[in-house]
Amino acid sequence: SLSCKRCIIVGNGGILANKSLGTKIDEYDIVIRLNEAPVVGFEKDVGKKTTIRITYPEGAFQNPDRYEKDSLFVFSAFKPLDFKWLKQVINKEKLRVTDGFWKSVAMQVPKVPSEVRILNPYFIQEAAFRFIGLPLNNGIMGRGNIPTLGTVAITMSLHNCDEVAVAGFGYDMNNPFALLHYYENVKMSTIKENCQSLRKNS
Repeated sequence: SLSCKRCIIVGNGGILANKSLGTKIDEYDIVIRLNEAPVVGFEKDVGKKTTIRITYPEGAFQNPDRYEKDSLFVFSAFKPLDFKWLKQVINKEKLRVTDGFWKSVAMQVPKVPSEVRILNPYFIQEAAFRFIGLPLNNGIMGRGNIPTLGTVAITMSLHNCDEVAVAGFGYDMNNPFALLHYYENVKMSTIKENCQSLRKNS
């Protein structure tokens, strides 16, 4: 156990691209990464170290070879079906349930139970209702009041770390050629076009 835990949450934003923050990120005691954001091939900008990877079924790596061997897999459940998925992939069972997810889910996770933790749902609720003030909806989590996993990770870290830093959060909305994520070639202009299209059709 560390006397003073310095944590950094590494977001997936394109704002990390070509910033050469990898060495700085790796200096932290605990490096927390989100969903399927890759490390290999992007070490110069995002570092090599992963202590914790937080994800949910739709955000997990589809390719089991992408998981870091020495990292802790922290599972964030947003619906009851997520727990069924976790049980099946961790126990190496055939995945029987794939309906009810909003996108395809990983069929396997190369972690043994001792390398898995379930995120306390308190952090999701605190992130949603106290931290960013999403609507309560009579205490029911669902459409319109689920926080981003990055916000949940920050909330969890504020409870467990002595020092919390973030990198890779935020978007350059004024630059249409800026990357949405550091690991893919989707530009901000695509997101702006989709948002404008949604507004016209609503």
